[in-house]
Amino acid sequence: MGSKTSILGLNAYHGDSSACLVIDGELVAAAEEERFRRIKHWAGFPSEAVRWCLREGGIDASELDHVAVNRDPSANLMRKVLFTFKSRPDFSAIGDRLRNASRVRGIEETLSECLGLKKRELRADVHAIEHHRAHMASAFLVSPFRNAAVASVDGFGDFVSTMWGVGENTSLNVSERVCFPHSLGLFYLAITQHLGFWNYGDEYKVMGLAPYGEPTHLAQMRKLVRLIPGGRFELDLDYFLHHSEGVAMVWENGTPTVGRAFSDKLQDLLGPARQATDTLTDEHRNIAASAQAMYEEALFHMLRQLRCETHYNRLCLAGGCAMNSVANGKILENTGFEEIYVQPAAGDSGGAIGAAFCVWNQSLGNPRGYVMTHAYHGPSFGADEVETALEESKSELTGDGFRIRRYEESSELCDQVAERLDQGAVVGWFQGSMEWGPRALGNRSILCDPRRDDAVELLNSKIKRRESFRPFAPSILREKTAEWFECEGDVPFMSEVWSIRRDKRSSIPAVTHVDGTGRLQTVRSEDNPLYHSLISAFQKRTGVPLLLNTSFNENEPVVCKPSEALDCFLRTNMDLLVLGNVCVERIATPAAAMPAGGKAPAKHAKASTATQSGSTR
Repeated sequence: MGSKTSILGLNAYHGDSSACLVIDGELVAAAEEERFRRIKHWAGFPSEAVRWCLREGGIDASELDHVAVNRDPSANLMRKVLFTFKSRPDFSAIGDRLRNASRVRGIEETLSECLGLKKRELRADVHAIEHHRAHMASAFLVSPFRNAAVASVDGFGDFVSTMWGVGENTSLNVSERVCFPHSLGLFYLAITQHLGFWNYGDEYKVMGLAPYGEPTHLAQMRKLVRLIPGGRFELDLDYFLHHSEGVAMVWENGTPTVGRAFSDKLQDLLGPARQATDTLTDEHRNIAASAQAMYEEALFHMLRQLRCETHYNRLCLAGGCAMNSVANGKILENTGFEEIYVQPAAGDSGGAIGAAFCVWNQSLGNPRGYVMTHAYHGPSFGADEVETALEESKSELTGDGFRIRRYEESSELCDQVAERLDQGAVVGWFQGSMEWGPRALGNRSILCDPRRDDAVELLNSKIKRRESFRPFAPSILREKTAEWFECEGDVPFMSEVWSIRRDKRSSIPAVTHVDGTGRLQTVRSEDNPLYHSLISAFQKRTGVPLLLNTSFNENEPVVCKPSEALDCFLRTNMDLLVLGNVCVERIATPAAAMPAGGKAPAKHAKASTATQSGSTR
């Protein structure tokens, strides 16, 4: 029997740097660098993620066969030269890209240094995969579809913002590109900045704010983005800076930053840009709603063309814009597609997987076999590591304020946690392997009763400390989805927003957004049996087959290790922390159970009075 083929996939020198390991066509490890560095969206070389992937796969660095990176500085080279010659952009706009490209070309040396190898000891072949091809592969080559239309939409990568075509078996045939300087991702970024959200990755805040407004500025948005035949679009560049003055971007081993993308003319069109400290007004909400509507209009314009070109009913979607779950949930009714697949790390971190599978299925000519049905590909920790973390926090946990219990049977654990959720507790839930991608999907989650009409305020004031307009998501038993949502398919990665059935909305106010929708996660027992059992236990008690699920963090990357979960629990007001089979309960101030929209059972009445009289829960 021959030796196994190992492929290290990388997203390097960009936001959300990441690494994955594919062995004989199976994804055995995948993680973002931010989870190890504890810096959100960490940009640079993912050295810690690389080391963990190799340890997890039992691969010595010198044994690696292939390294695949989701960038190819030589791609679209002639287009780059022609644009530079024609437009003569400010040299500072080019300098950042040139330096970044040189790092990608020197990836072999950096990897050798990271792994403590001399360059000649790294025998792996290094493959540079064009950015959007890696995105497309990250969706199609791990999907359950053997034939599908495939699209990638984001800001920019290798001089391209959008790419689409056809996936057939192991091939990806590109039919169209939208090149720099035209980009839906750049459009959405400019509006995000105009609305006062300047952190890298803040676009999701605009998506959350949009349902509070009306698209009263859609006519102005159509001046920014013009739809043209063939599914294409173009920006009116007078409103942007990236093509002329450039947008400063910093990817220097830390938090990524992106400079101002919009020109003063955008303020003439939409009004003065909001400062981060300014109060949000109806005007800001309407701008957000209009930007979301414009993005959807352009996206559906492109996807309808793709549907007509390919005649396929199935779509695989990737790229940073594929994180727009609101638009994703509307694709089927607006484009003619009947099924959609979006993998959990659709943004740049997911390009590591796409690059690796490009090598396995295309460069090496292997048939497809692996399908990504779950996102649990990150680090996991055993009972010994949990006990070590508890011992290290012993001084803080000693006394009357906490109680620690251990459970032998998972069924008993789920019953007890479901009871506490029913009583109003906020629960930190730390189990199994960490999720791949930005969403907490039941292994690194904070959970709450979705019937609580005070849950958003509670979580934001005591733990999350985020904007009140951002919704919380529901995790629902897959077999109960159609009863509660206007959706009948699988949405395992929280990648789509769907309408909650009207007769159910008042029952679950904590996860019902202002427009009656929820960004749902469907949970199957075969993908996450423990989380499925917990939700089932909650359903048995309450009749509600879903939980409020938000990421286990407090303005930081999602927790990775048991010690980080304990730290977050201790500095916030969570009521219960579950680490594997161990429950750490805060008992100094019992949690109060709030009636769910006034419809809770009678046993909740006394607890709700306690909440009104000043309980901290």
